[in-house]
Amino acid sequence: MLKIAVFGTGHLGKFHLNNWQEIEGIKLVGFFDPNDRTAKAVEEKYQLKRYADPEELMALCDAADIVAPTNYHFNLCELAVRMGKHVFVEKPMCNTMEEANELVKLVREANVKLQVGHVERFNPAFLAIKDLELNPMFVEVHRLSQFNPRGTEVSVILDLMIHDIDIILSLVKSDVKQVHANGVAVMTDTPDIANVRIEFNNGCVANLTSSRISMKKMRKIRLFQRDAYIGVDFLEKKAEIIKMKTSHDKDAFTFDIETNNGKKTIAVSNPAVKDVNAIKMELEQFRDAILHNKPVPVSEVDGLRAMDVAHQILQKIQRTTLA
Repeated sequence: MLKIAVFGTGHLGKFHLNNWQEIEGIKLVGFFDPNDRTAKAVEEKYQLKRYADPEELMALCDAADIVAPTNYHFNLCELAVRMGKHVFVEKPMCNTMEEANELVKLVREANVKLQVGHVERFNPAFLAIKDLELNPMFVEVHRLSQFNPRGTEVSVILDLMIHDIDIILSLVKSDVKQVHANGVAVMTDTPDIANVRIEFNNGCVANLTSSRISMKKMRKIRLFQRDAYIGVDFLEKKAEIIKMKTSHDKDAFTFDIETNNGKKTIAVSNPAVKDVNAIKMELEQFRDAILHNKPVPVSEVDGLRAMDVAHQILQKIQRTTLA
């Protein structure tokens, strides 16, 4: 039985508690939350013991689930790793690059598992295209949300866009060559809306727009590669593939178009999207990585790479603002 302690039981932390209760082979040993009102409600609902001292709770668990605000991530992760505990930490992994680099070093020295909560990797619409041969050369992303004070301790880059940065870095098998960015702080002291262009060494270009002050919600990514277009709607849980027809496209809708190179047959398909609980799946895979000594699906290095690009973007925006 794997003993789990949860650090931070706010909005997302409660989702984690709900899912941990449904996962086999798990025992919740307690939680830490400095907010008395929140803690009391959690104690009553989940019948789970609250600990006032994070170190006392950490000593009781095999793995720490850190769902606290970003500015607490490093201290809690450091405590866990130095005590030899495995760690699941929500994105972004840390608040600063200095903290992130130090944490990667500590994890390697301690030889423990650390998984970063980039939950969109487990979105059922994204999982529906995972088996395709993906080699995007142009990527377009829109992630728009209505304003919510929760999460505004960090910029829209580290709050929303980092999801898409991680997805893109997992798909484009090349290093980042250059970053261009513009952003504006409207409702908070950090950028609330941003537009970013990431250029890769292999020629791929990604355009990303993120906003937390929009009137409507949107979470879409479009991938363009040779002979194919792939669209993923993370919000509506849908995927679409438009490509040149092959012998494998028997169930796809097809139509012909005339081009300068003659008639081409286009196949349009919507891969099956399974009903998946993304948070539960990422926590289950964290459990399995520990119990079976397997690599975690989103490692501390993945988290560091996403943070590195995010902070390059923030630096570009800051320079643009000061210019």
